[in-house]
Amino acid sequence: MKHPVTRTLLALAAGVLASSFAFADEAAIRKNLPERVPDLPPIDEVTKTEIPGLYEVRLGGSEIVYSDETASYIIEGSLIDARARKDLTKARQEKLSGFDFDKLPMKDAIVWKNGTGARKLVVFSDPNCGYCKRLEVDLQKLKNVTVYTFLIPVLGPDSGEKSKNIWCSKDQAKAWLGWMLEGKQPVRNMGACETPIDRNLALSRKHRVNGTPALVFSDNTRVPGAIGLDEIEKRLATASKS
Repeated sequence: MKHPVTRTLLALAAGVLASSFAFADEAAIRKNLPERVPDLPPIDEVTKTEIPGLYEVRLGGSEIVYSDETASYIIEGSLIDARARKDLTKARQEKLSGFDFDKLPMKDAIVWKNGTGARKLVVFSDPNCGYCKRLEVDLQKLKNVTVYTFLIPVLGPDSGEKSKNIWCSKDQAKAWLGWMLEGKQPVRNMGACETPIDRNLALSRKHRVNGTPALVFSDNTRVPGAIGLDEIEKRLATASKS
C-alpha cells in the first residue's frame, strides 16, 4: 500500500502532467489554426471542453468553433448536451456577449438626461433607423433618467457621415435630438475631431448587437429592438432595485 504522502505526490504529478498536455494542446491550436484557416478572426481563448480531445476556441469576442488537439479538424455549429437537452454553444455565447453595464465606455456615448438622471439606460442607435427615431420620442417622456447613446452606423451609406457630424457638433446631445426628433441636419464643427465610431462598432460586435435600436439596462439586461414606454418604465424600475 502506498504511503499517503506518496499518493498525494502522484496525484499532484498527474495534475501537472495533465495541465502540461492542456497547455501544449492550446499552443498547438493557437499556432496551427491561423495558419490553416487564415480568414478566421484572432483567437481570444482556447478552453478544454468536457468531451475528451475537444476544445472550444473563442474568436473575435464571442464567436465559437471547436477543434481537436492540433487544429486538424474544426467544427462549426452548436454543441448540444443531449441528456440535458441544452444548447451549450448558445448558452456560452449568451454569457460571453452579456453586458457589464458599469464597465461600458460611456465616454464614447452621447449623453443627455431628464430630471435627476438617477435612472440609467444605454441605447445602441443608427441615425437612419426609423425605429430608433420612434423610440427617441418615447425616451423624452421618461423622468429622472440619463440616456447614453452609442452611435453604430450600420443601416445606410450615409449613416457613418451623419454619425460623425453629430459626434463632432458643438453640442452632441442637441445635434442628436435635433436630427432624431425634428429632422434637423447635423452641422459638423470645423476642425479636427476624433470619433468613437469604430470602437462602438467593435463593442456592438463583441456583444452581438445585430440591429438597432438595442437597449441595455443598469441590471445588465438587454432588449433587441424598440419597446413601448410602459415596458421601458417597468424595466427601469426593476433595474433600479437590483
